[in-house]
Amino acid sequence: MPDELDELVRHPKTSKPGEPMRSHNKSCFGCGVDSPRGLHLTVHAGEGFTVDARMPVEQWMEGGPGVIHGGILSSAFDDVMGMLPRLIGPPGVTVHLQVDFLAPIPVGKTLHIEASILGKQRRKIYAEAVAHLGDPDRPVARANGVFVTVDVREHFADHVENSAKAQEYKDRMHRP
Repeated sequence: MPDELDELVRHPKTSKPGEPMRSHNKSCFGCGVDSPRGLHLTVHAGEGFTVDARMPVEQWMEGGPGVIHGGILSSAFDDVMGMLPRLIGPPGVTVHLQVDFLAPIPVGKTLHIEASILGKQRRKIYAEAVAHLGDPDRPVARANGVFVTVDVREHFADHVENSAKAQEYKDRMHRP
């Protein structure tokens, strides 16, 4: 992370602490309500520049026998940390994600993920997250990431056609 960082200011229109944050989009694998095979995460805004979520570790998420698949855990971290840019301004996309797997995460447990902004420099937002099974003093995984804020209409314009919600997004993109 760079030494010189921009001042963080919470966006006045973002969710208030304790409130759920709006999904990235309805079809988002992590937080979309219409994603048929998604994680269906509900991410809540926290105090300052933090968010948190809980995720039941279900049987379909299994990787090794009886434990979560690392890719599912990585997706959950990506989605939860991906909400952080909205606390301070426009949405962002992931440009770097690193996950440290500290302990097996059993199927049938509830995973708690807490994420925070470490700093911002221009369009880059530096974030970290920790996951635990109910005891914050016993983390089972950690992650850090870098997100870059984007103009959503411009960034996804060439890919909207591929979406299950293509017409809905096209209609939304052409609103003033």
